[in-house]
Amino acid sequence: MSMPTIKQIRAYTVRGGGADYHDQGEGHWIDSQISTPMSKYPDYRMTRRSFGLNVLGTLVVEVEASDGTVGFGVTTAGEIGAFIVEKHLARFVEGQRVTDIEKIWDQMFHATLFYGRKGVVLNTISGVDLALWDLLGKIRDEPVHALLGGPVRDELQFYATGARPDLAQKMGFIGGKMPLKHGPAEGDAGLEKNLAQLADMRERVGDDFWLMFDCWMSLDLDYATRLAQGAKAHGLKWIEEALPPDDYWGYAALKKSVPAGMLVTTGEHEATRWGFRMLLEMGCCDIIQPDVGWCGGVTELVKISALADAHNTLVVPHGSSVYSYHFVVTRTNSPFAEFLMMAPQADEVVPMFNPLLLDEPVPENGRMRASKLDAPGFGVRLNPDSTLARPYTH
Repeated sequence: MSMPTIKQIRAYTVRGGGADYHDQGEGHWIDSQISTPMSKYPDYRMTRRSFGLNVLGTLVVEVEASDGTVGFGVTTAGEIGAFIVEKHLARFVEGQRVTDIEKIWDQMFHATLFYGRKGVVLNTISGVDLALWDLLGKIRDEPVHALLGGPVRDELQFYATGARPDLAQKMGFIGGKMPLKHGPAEGDAGLEKNLAQLADMRERVGDDFWLMFDCWMSLDLDYATRLAQGAKAHGLKWIEEALPPDDYWGYAALKKSVPAGMLVTTGEHEATRWGFRMLLEMGCCDIIQPDVGWCGGVTELVKISALADAHNTLVVPHGSSVYSYHFVVTRTNSPFAEFLMMAPQADEVVPMFNPLLLDEPVPENGRMRASKLDAPGFGVRLNPDSTLARPYTH
C-alpha cells in the first residue's frame, strides 16, 4: 500500500496533571519541601509551585494522516510549545510521508537552532516526535516497540520514585528513590536531616532494597560529596542529578569522589546526543536518565542510547510512562525502568499521566509484561473528558 502523508498537525494545552505531572492540587508529595536550585531563597524553599514549577502545563500534539489516522504525543511545553508547533514546526511536518520521521526531526532541530537547542524547544520537538511514532505505529498496526526492533525481555521491572520507599517495597518495586529535602543553604543541620531520613528509611526497608536520593540539580560539589560519603553507611545505591545540568566538570569530579559501589546518575534535564556526549565522554555518571519527552523524542533517544552503549553506560529513562516503556523493553542497556508514584501520598499505584491518558498500563507487583504494550502506537488514548485548548492555529 502507498504510505499516507501527514495532513495536519495541531497543538493543544491542558492543565491539571498529564505530562506536566507537577501540575497537582494542594497536599501532593511532589510539591512538598524538596531541595531545588531555588532553595537558597527561603521564600521559595517550602514548595516547588512557589517558584513556578507548574507554570507551563501539558502540551498535546496531534498529527493527522491523509487516511484520517491520528497519532498524538504529550510533553511539558504548554502554550509556548503550542505556539512553536503551530507557527514554526508545522511547515516541516505537513505534507510529509508518515515514515519521514528522521527528516522531520532533522529539519525541526536545525530550523530552531537559533533559539532552541535545549529546554522548552526540545520539549516541543519531542512532543511532535512522539506523535509521529504513535501515528506510524497506528498506520502499521504495530506497537512502537516493534518499530524499534522488538522486546529483548518478556517483562519490565521498576523502581518507584516518591516520598515513601517503604510503601513501594510492599508494592513489589525493586527500589525507592526519595526526593532530597534539604539543600546547601540549610547547612550542616540540613545535611544531618537528610542523612537521618535515609537512615530511618533504611531501617524500614532492610538491607536488600535499593534506596536512592533525587537531588534535582540543587547541590554543589562539596555538599554532594559530603552527602554521598555520609550516605555510605546507609547503603545509598545512587545519588541523582546532584548538580546543575551544565556542570559536567562537577559531575566528573563527583563520580570520582563518591564511595566505591555508589552510582552517580544524571541526565533528566539534558537534551540531544550532543548534551549526552558531554556526560559520557567526560565520565560524568554511571547511568544516564534522558526523558523521552524532553531530550528529543524517540528518534533522538535511540541515538543517545547507542552512544551510551558504546561507553558501557546504562540508560534508565526518566519516568515518562508508555513513552519510555516502549523504548526500555527493546534495549539491553536499559535493564529496568522508573515509575513515578503520582498518588498524592505515594501510597498506591496510579497511572502516571492520569487523568489525561486512558489505557495507560501500570506495574503490578513492580513488574509489567511486555505484552501489556502490544496495542498499536503507544497504546494509549486521550481522555475525551480532558479540557484541551488550542491557543494558536495556522
